Amino acid sequence: MRPYILSETNWKAVKHADIQLAVLPWGATEAHNYHLPYGTDNILAEHIAAEAARIAYGRGGKMIVLPAIPFGVNTGQPDVKLDMNLNPGTQLMILKDLITVLDRQGIHKFVILNAHGGNDFRQIIRELNLIFPKMFICQCNWFKIPGAEHYFEDMGEHAGEVETSFMQYLTPELVLPLSEAGEGKARVFSIAALNEGWAWAERQWTRVTTDTGIGDPALATAEKGETFFKIVTEKIGDFLYDLANINQEELYIDKP
Repeated sequence: MRPYILSETNWKAVKHADIQLAVLPWGATEAHNYHLPYGTDNILAEHIAAEAARIAYGRGGKMIVLPAIPFGVNTGQPDVKLDMNLNPGTQLMILKDLITVLDRQGIHKFVILNAHGGNDFRQIIRELNLIFPKMFICQCNWFKIPGAEHYFEDMGEHAGEVETSFMQYLTPELVLPLSEAGEGKARVFSIAALNEGWAWAERQWTRVTTDTGIGDPALATAEKGETFFKIVTEKIGDFLYDLANINQEELYIDKP
Protein backbone atom coordinates (compact mmCIF):
# COMPACT_ATOMS: atom_id res chain seq x y z
CA MET A 1 0.00 0.00 0.00
CA ARG A 2 1.29 3.43 -0.98
CA PRO A 3 -0.40 5.88 1.42
CA TYR A 4 -0.08 8.76 -1.06
CA ILE A 5 -2.12 6.90 -3.74
CA LEU A 6 -5.82 7.26 -2.93
CA SER A 7 -6.93 4.14 -4.82
CA GLU A 8 -4.51 2.03 -2.75
CA THR A 9 -4.95 3.49 0.71
CA ASN A 10 -7.93 3.17 3.06
CA TRP A 11 -10.29 5.10 5.29
CA LYS A 12 -8.32 4.17 8.41
CA ALA A 13 -5.22 5.87 7.03
CA VAL A 14 -6.98 8.79 5.38
CA LYS A 15 -9.44 9.67 8.17
CA HIS A 16 -6.98 11.68 10.25
CA ALA A 17 -4.34 12.42 7.61
CA ASP A 18 -3.23 16.02 7.14
CA ILE A 19 -3.56 16.39 3.35
CA GLN A 20 -2.59 19.75 1.89
CA LEU A 21 -2.40 18.91 -1.82
CA ALA A 22 -4.34 16.72 -4.25
CA VAL A 23 -2.87 15.65 -7.60
CA LEU A 24 -5.07 14.53 -10.48
CA PRO A 25 -3.32 12.64 -13.31
CA TRP A 26 -5.09 13.32 -16.61
CA GLY A 27 -4.39 11.47 -19.84
CA ALA A 28 -6.26 10.43 -22.97
CA THR A 29 -7.32 7.34 -24.87
CA GLU A 30 -6.04 7.60 -28.43
CA ALA A 31 -3.99 5.84 -31.08
CA HIS A 32 -0.20 6.16 -30.67
CA ASN A 33 1.27 5.08 -34.00
CA TYR A 34 1.19 1.32 -34.55
CA HIS A 35 3.48 0.25 -31.71
CA LEU A 36 2.17 1.97 -28.57
CA PRO A 37 -1.13 1.28 -26.77
CA TYR A 38 -4.15 3.57 -26.75
CA GLY A 39 -3.61 4.12 -23.04
CA THR A 40 -0.08 5.50 -23.39
CA ASP A 41 -0.95 8.93 -21.96
CA ASN A 42 -2.78 7.35 -19.02
CA ILE A 43 0.11 5.02 -18.24
CA LEU A 44 2.56 7.92 -18.33
CA ALA A 45 0.32 10.17 -16.24
CA GLU A 46 -0.14 7.52 -13.55
CA HIS A 47 3.50 6.43 -13.36
CA ILE A 48 4.86 9.98 -13.34
CA ALA A 49 2.35 11.10 -10.72
CA ALA A 50 3.05 8.10 -8.50
CA GLU A 51 6.85 8.41 -8.65
CA ALA A 52 6.81 12.20 -8.18
CA ALA A 53 4.44 11.77 -5.24
CA ARG A 54 6.72 9.10 -3.72
CA ILE A 55 9.58 11.58 -3.83
CA ALA A 56 7.51 14.43 -2.36
CA TYR A 57 5.81 12.29 0.28
CA GLY A 58 9.11 10.79 1.34
CA ARG A 59 10.40 14.28 2.10
CA GLY A 60 7.31 15.13 4.12
CA GLY A 61 4.94 16.45 1.46
CA LYS A 62 1.38 16.14 2.71
CA MET A 63 -0.41 15.04 -0.43
CA ILE A 64 -2.60 12.50 -2.18
CA VAL A 65 -2.78 11.31 -5.80
CA LEU A 66 -6.32 10.84 -7.11
CA PRO A 67 -7.30 8.18 -9.68
CA ALA A 68 -6.48 9.26 -13.22
CA ILE A 69 -8.96 10.61 -15.75
CA PRO A 70 -8.44 8.38 -18.83
CA PHE A 71 -10.11 10.53 -21.52
CA GLY A 72 -8.92 13.83 -22.97
CA VAL A 73 -9.68 16.40 -25.65
CA ASN A 74 -9.45 14.65 -29.02
CA THR A 75 -11.66 16.92 -31.11
CA GLY A 76 -9.19 16.87 -34.01
CA GLN A 77 -9.38 13.09 -34.38
CA PRO A 78 -13.05 12.21 -34.94
CA ASP A 79 -12.16 9.81 -37.76
CA VAL A 80 -9.50 7.85 -35.84
CA LYS A 81 -11.25 4.72 -34.62
CA LEU A 82 -11.86 4.68 -30.85
CA ASP A 83 -10.01 7.90 -30.12
CA MET A 84 -12.23 8.94 -27.23
CA ASN A 85 -13.08 12.61 -26.73
CA LEU A 86 -14.05 14.77 -23.77
CA ASN A 87 -14.91 18.33 -24.71
CA PRO A 88 -13.29 21.11 -22.66
CA GLY A 89 -16.73 22.00 -21.29
CA THR A 90 -17.04 18.45 -19.95
CA GLN A 91 -13.61 18.72 -18.37
CA LEU A 92 -14.76 21.90 -16.63
CA MET A 93 -17.77 20.12 -15.13
CA ILE A 94 -15.65 17.16 -13.97
CA LEU A 95 -13.14 19.46 -12.32
CA LYS A 96 -15.85 21.57 -10.73
CA ASP A 97 -17.36 18.50 -9.06
CA LEU A 98 -14.02 17.14 -7.86
CA ILE A 99 -12.76 20.48 -6.57
CA THR A 100 -16.05 20.99 -4.72
CA VAL A 101 -15.18 17.92 -2.65
CA LEU A 102 -11.63 19.07 -1.96
CA ASP A 103 -12.65 22.63 -1.13
CA ARG A 104 -15.34 21.44 1.26
CA GLN A 105 -12.85 19.19 3.06
CA GLY A 106 -10.13 21.80 3.41
CA ILE A 107 -7.71 20.54 0.75
CA HIS A 108 -7.05 23.84 -0.98
CA LYS A 109 -4.15 23.05 -3.32
CA PHE A 110 -4.76 21.10 -6.50
CA VAL A 111 -2.52 20.06 -9.41
CA ILE A 112 -3.68 18.59 -12.70
CA LEU A 113 -0.76 16.45 -13.89
CA ASN A 114 -1.36 16.41 -17.62
CA ALA A 115 0.07 13.87 -20.06
CA HIS A 116 -1.87 14.76 -23.23
CA GLY A 117 -1.04 17.62 -25.56
CA GLY A 118 -4.69 18.09 -26.54
CA ASN A 119 -5.60 18.98 -22.95
CA ASP A 120 -5.13 22.62 -22.03
CA PHE A 121 -6.65 23.55 -18.69
CA ARG A 122 -5.57 27.19 -18.49
CA GLN A 123 -8.89 28.77 -19.41
CA ILE A 124 -10.75 26.21 -17.30
CA ILE A 125 -8.57 27.10 -14.33
CA ARG A 126 -9.33 30.79 -14.84
CA GLU A 127 -13.04 30.01 -14.57
CA LEU A 128 -12.59 27.72 -11.56
CA ASN A 129 -10.58 30.36 -9.72
CA LEU A 130 -13.66 32.59 -9.58
CA ILE A 131 -15.80 29.74 -8.26
CA PHE A 132 -13.30 28.54 -5.63
CA PRO A 133 -11.42 31.57 -4.27
CA LYS A 134 -9.72 29.57 -1.50
CA MET A 135 -8.22 27.07 -3.95
CA PHE A 136 -4.83 27.19 -5.62
CA ILE A 137 -5.30 25.33 -8.92
CA CYS A 138 -2.60 24.68 -11.50
CA GLN A 139 -1.69 22.36 -14.34
CA CYS A 140 1.64 20.60 -14.78
CA ASN A 141 2.56 19.31 -18.25
CA TRP A 142 5.33 16.76 -17.80
CA PHE A 143 6.19 16.84 -21.51
CA LYS A 144 7.10 20.53 -21.30
CA ILE A 145 9.86 20.00 -18.76
CA PRO A 146 13.06 21.18 -20.47
CA GLY A 147 16.06 18.99 -21.15
CA ALA A 148 14.73 16.20 -23.35
CA GLU A 149 16.85 17.46 -26.24
CA HIS A 150 19.96 16.37 -24.33
CA TYR A 151 18.85 12.73 -24.34
CA PHE A 152 16.76 12.27 -27.49
CA GLU A 153 17.50 13.01 -31.12
CA ASP A 154 13.91 13.24 -32.39
CA MET A 155 11.66 15.58 -30.40
CA GLY A 156 8.41 14.51 -32.06
CA GLU A 157 5.40 15.22 -29.93
CA HIS A 158 3.29 12.08 -30.27
CA ALA A 159 4.42 8.43 -30.09
CA GLY A 160 7.93 9.48 -31.07
CA GLU A 161 11.28 8.75 -29.48
CA VAL A 162 10.47 10.29 -26.07
CA GLU A 163 7.12 8.65 -25.39
CA THR A 164 8.29 5.35 -26.85
CA SER A 165 11.39 5.33 -24.64
CA PHE A 166 9.27 6.01 -21.56
CA MET A 167 6.93 3.16 -22.45
CA GLN A 168 9.81 0.79 -23.20
CA TYR A 169 11.08 1.48 -19.68
CA LEU A 170 7.75 1.46 -17.81
CA THR A 171 5.63 -1.14 -19.61
CA PRO A 172 7.76 -2.93 -22.21
CA GLU A 173 5.19 -5.71 -22.45
CA LEU A 174 2.77 -3.24 -24.09
CA VAL A 175 5.20 -1.98 -26.76
CA LEU A 176 5.42 -3.71 -30.13
CA PRO A 177 8.83 -4.10 -31.83
CA LEU A 178 9.92 -0.84 -33.40
CA SER A 179 10.06 -2.62 -36.76
CA GLU A 180 6.25 -2.53 -36.66
CA ALA A 181 6.05 1.23 -35.97
CA GLY A 182 5.30 3.83 -38.59
CA GLU A 183 7.85 6.55 -39.29
CA GLY A 184 5.77 9.23 -37.61
CA LYS A 185 6.17 11.67 -40.47
CA ALA A 186 3.98 14.73 -40.15
CA ARG A 187 2.77 17.38 -42.54
CA VAL A 188 2.62 21.04 -41.52
CA PHE A 189 0.34 23.92 -42.43
CA SER A 190 0.89 25.56 -45.79
CA ILE A 191 0.48 28.99 -44.13
CA ALA A 192 3.66 30.05 -42.32
CA ALA A 193 1.94 31.91 -39.48
CA LEU A 194 0.20 28.73 -38.36
CA ASN A 195 3.57 27.01 -38.00
CA GLU A 196 5.23 29.87 -36.13
CA GLY A 197 3.04 29.71 -33.05
CA TRP A 198 1.51 33.19 -33.02
CA ALA A 199 -1.48 32.07 -35.06
CA TRP A 200 -3.19 28.82 -34.14
CA ALA A 201 -5.70 26.37 -35.58
CA GLU A 202 -6.49 22.82 -34.57
CA ARG A 203 -4.88 20.20 -36.80
CA GLN A 204 -6.99 17.59 -38.55
CA TRP A 205 -4.96 14.63 -37.42
CA THR A 206 -5.48 12.27 -40.34
CA ARG A 207 -4.46 15.02 -42.77
CA VAL A 208 -1.23 15.52 -40.84
CA THR A 209 -0.10 11.93 -40.23
CA THR A 210 -0.84 8.55 -41.82
CA ASP A 211 0.13 6.37 -38.83
CA THR A 212 -1.20 8.72 -36.07
CA GLY A 213 2.35 9.38 -34.89
CA ILE A 214 4.22 12.67 -34.99
CA GLY A 215 7.87 11.88 -34.43
CA ASP A 216 10.14 9.01 -35.38
CA PRO A 217 10.42 6.35 -32.63
CA ALA A 218 13.26 4.46 -34.34
CA LEU A 219 15.98 5.53 -31.87
CA ALA A 220 13.94 4.96 -28.71
CA THR A 221 15.44 2.81 -25.93
CA ALA A 222 14.38 1.83 -22.43
CA GLU A 223 17.67 3.24 -21.12
CA LYS A 224 16.85 6.70 -22.49
CA GLY A 225 13.37 6.40 -21.01
CA GLU A 226 14.68 5.49 -17.58
CA THR A 227 17.15 8.36 -17.54
CA PHE A 228 14.68 11.07 -18.47
CA PHE A 229 11.83 9.56 -16.41
CA LYS A 230 13.99 10.02 -13.33
CA ILE A 231 14.77 13.61 -14.28
CA VAL A 232 11.11 14.43 -14.90
CA THR A 233 9.81 12.80 -11.71
CA GLU A 234 12.48 14.34 -9.51
CA LYS A 235 11.65 17.79 -10.87
CA ILE A 236 7.90 17.30 -10.43
CA GLY A 237 8.49 15.71 -7.02
CA ASP A 238 10.34 18.85 -5.89
CA PHE A 239 7.47 20.98 -7.17
CA LEU A 240 4.82 18.90 -5.38
CA TYR A 241 6.78 19.00 -2.14
CA ASP A 242 7.18 22.77 -2.32
CA LEU A 243 3.51 23.32 -3.13
CA ALA A 244 2.21 20.91 -0.51
CA ASN A 245 4.18 22.55 2.28
CA ILE A 246 3.93 26.24 1.42
CA ASN A 247 1.44 28.59 3.04
CA GLN A 248 -0.72 30.16 0.34
CA GLU A 249 0.03 33.57 1.84
CA GLU A 250 3.68 32.97 0.90
CA LEU A 251 3.12 32.08 -2.76
CA TYR A 252 4.33 35.47 -3.98
CA ILE A 253 7.59 37.25 -3.21
CA ASP A 254 9.28 40.40 -4.40
CA LYS A 255 11.52 40.04 -7.43
CA PRO A 256 15.25 39.88 -6.51
